[in-house]
Amino acid sequence: MISKKMKMLLSMILVALVVTVGCSSEDAATPSDSDTTSETSASSTGSKLDEVKNRGNLILGTNNQLPGFGYVDTDGSYVGFDVDFGKVVAAAIFGDADAIEYRPLSAQERFTALQTGEVDILIRNTTWTLSRDVEVGLAFGPTTFYDGQGMMVPRDSGITSIEELEGTRIGVEQGTTTELNLMDQMRKRGIDFEAVVFADQDSLVAAYESGTIDAWTTDQSALVARLTSMVDPDGHLILSEVLSKEPLGPAVLDGDSKFFDVMQWAVFATMQAEEFGITSSNVDDFLNTEDPDIQRFLGIGSNYGEQLGLSNDFVYNIIKQVGNFSEIYERNLGQESAFKLERGINALYTDGGILYSPPFR
Repeated sequence: MISKKMKMLLSMILVALVVTVGCSSEDAATPSDSDTTSETSASSTGSKLDEVKNRGNLILGTNNQLPGFGYVDTDGSYVGFDVDFGKVVAAAIFGDADAIEYRPLSAQERFTALQTGEVDILIRNTTWTLSRDVEVGLAFGPTTFYDGQGMMVPRDSGITSIEELEGTRIGVEQGTTTELNLMDQMRKRGIDFEAVVFADQDSLVAAYESGTIDAWTTDQSALVARLTSMVDPDGHLILSEVLSKEPLGPAVLDGDSKFFDVMQWAVFATMQAEEFGITSSNVDDFLNTEDPDIQRFLGIGSNYGEQLGLSNDFVYNIIKQVGNFSEIYERNLGQESAFKLERGINALYTDGGILYSPPFR
C-alpha cells in the first residue's frame, strides 16, 4: 500500500511535470519561431499568383498557328481570341495587359508545359474533358467558346456527308480530343477510313491542300478560321455534321485555388461587363454611376480585388485595356474579323446564348 505522504509527494511531482511541460510548449511557440514556421510553410506552398507577381509577367501557353484564336501577326505580335484572354488575366494581375511572355505550344506539348511550370496558364483552344480535369491535373476556368468538331473536304470531291468518307484518308492533329472523336464517330458509323496523324496544324493543312489527304478534321471554328487563309477558299466545303462537344477555355494547374480564382473571375468580368453594357470606350463614364451593382463591379467602395490578391480596380483595368466579351469576340472571330462568326450559343444568356457570369458581390 502507498502511504498518504507518498501519494501527496507523487501528486506534487506530477503537477510540477505538467507545469514544466506547459511552460516548455509556450516557450517553443514564441512569436519568432511561429513566424519562421509560417514563412517556411508559405515558401513551400506559395501560390502561383505570388510567383507571377514577383516575376513581373504572365507566361501564357497559346497557339501561334490558328488565325482568330492564336497566331503571329505580320508585325510579329501575338493576336487572337485566346491571346486576348491571356491579356485579360495579365491586366487583372498587373494592371498591364501587355505584361505577358508568349510560349507557342503544340497540342502535344501544352499539358506538359503547364505541369512542369514552363507556362503559368494555358489558353490554346483546349477542350475541357473529365480526363484532363482529373488525370492530367488541369483546372479549367469558364468556357469562353462552345465549339464542336467538324470536317472539311474539297468541294469537287462530291462528298456532302460523313458517311461518304468511306475509304478516304483523313488528317487529324496528334494529341487532341479531335483524334479520339474521329475514331469513335467513324467506328460508331461503321465507316472504314485511314487516319493520317500530324504533329501540328500547319503541316496538316499543307498536306490537305496538296491533296495528300482527302479530308481533315478539327473544331469547326478552326476550320472556318483556316478556310480564309487557304489558296482557294471557295474550293472547300465544311460538312454540316457536328461530331462532338468542344467547350474551349483557359486552364491552370490544379491545386492552387488562389490563382484559379484570379483566372476565373477575370474571365467572368468580361461577360459581366457586356451584360452591364460597359465597354473599353465608355468604362470611364461608369465611374460616376449610382448603380450599386456596377460600383461594386468596378471596385468602387468594394474590396473584391483585395480578396483575390489584386488591386480593387482590376475589373476596370481589364475592360479599359482589353474590352468586354463582345469586343474580344467581334474583333477576333465576329463581324469585325475576316471570319464573321455569329455568336450563337456563345452569346450571353440574355441574348439567347449560354454565357453567364455569377454575381460580383
